[in-house]
Amino acid sequence: MSVLVYTENWDGRFKKLSYELVSYASGIAGMTGGSVTALSIGNVGRDELSTLGSYGATNVLSAETVPSGLDNQLYTQVIAAAMEKTGAKVLVMANNNSGKAIAPRLSVRLKAGLASGVTALPESVDPVIVQKKVFSGKAYAKVKILSDSAILTLSQNSFEIRETGGSAAIEAFDPGVDASVAKTNIRDVQKQEGKLLLTDAELVVSGGRGMKSPDNWGPLEELAGILGAATACSRPVSDEGWRPHEEHTGQTGKIIAPNLYMAFGISGAIQHLAGVSASKCIVAVNTDKDAPIFEAADYGIVGDAHKVLPELIAEIKAARAQ
Repeated sequence: MSVLVYTENWDGRFKKLSYELVSYASGIAGMTGGSVTALSIGNVGRDELSTLGSYGATNVLSAETVPSGLDNQLYTQVIAAAMEKTGAKVLVMANNNSGKAIAPRLSVRLKAGLASGVTALPESVDPVIVQKKVFSGKAYAKVKILSDSAILTLSQNSFEIRETGGSAAIEAFDPGVDASVAKTNIRDVQKQEGKLLLTDAELVVSGGRGMKSPDNWGPLEELAGILGAATACSRPVSDEGWRPHEEHTGQTGKIIAPNLYMAFGISGAIQHLAGVSASKCIVAVNTDKDAPIFEAADYGIVGDAHKVLPELIAEIKAARAQ
């Protein structure tokens, strides 16, 4: 069974998420004795494309003539054309904003069953049976896909990157689509500089109303700087204007899955936990021993964040000085 994986790029570069997707697709191909073809859309250098072979892709289709801009209709046609060219029966995509927008369109167009937010390799490939989180991460469900083709969107940071040491044949791909279908018109691009993006961060330091004031964020930012982490916050904090809205994590904000999530003064409302429950390790600090955040945390400290933060910073500095 051949597998197609859509590897999104950012300014011509692949990120960890792209390699995670290829590793996952390679795992499925290994279960069936098939091959993995990676699809890249936009202008990506040959050296960058060749890195996909190190994670299990045997072929790379480079649709560099397709205009950039993440237009859902246009990208749907391009990916559908790649599925037809390769004869792939499984399509793997990221469960990020673009994946959530494009995958349902492809499901209808290809008459393929869709399982979104999967977290592990399929238990079976005939039929495809996969696992995903449900009820805001409180339970798991098994989804059976009975159609001839399957579309799987992978939750970020849920599958280990696996280097195979292989190489991939790179082929220019003309999907033969009409670029005029694109409805997106990019007039200006403004990028945040000098700050780690939440969705890319492997370490995240977050604060809630327990920080009591926007003036108390200094130690939290210092800790983030020492660890090389991104900063985040709960919804009440962003609603109050203490922190920018792009730092809001939760069901109505950013959905993240870092290796380490540190929550200071966050009680752990269901909506917040839904956005961070995929973190590999959660450390919580709260004065209330019965706060819901402790039920989700791997490590917990019952204490005042304003006292814990300075001590934690001092200990980390001392450990690094040794």
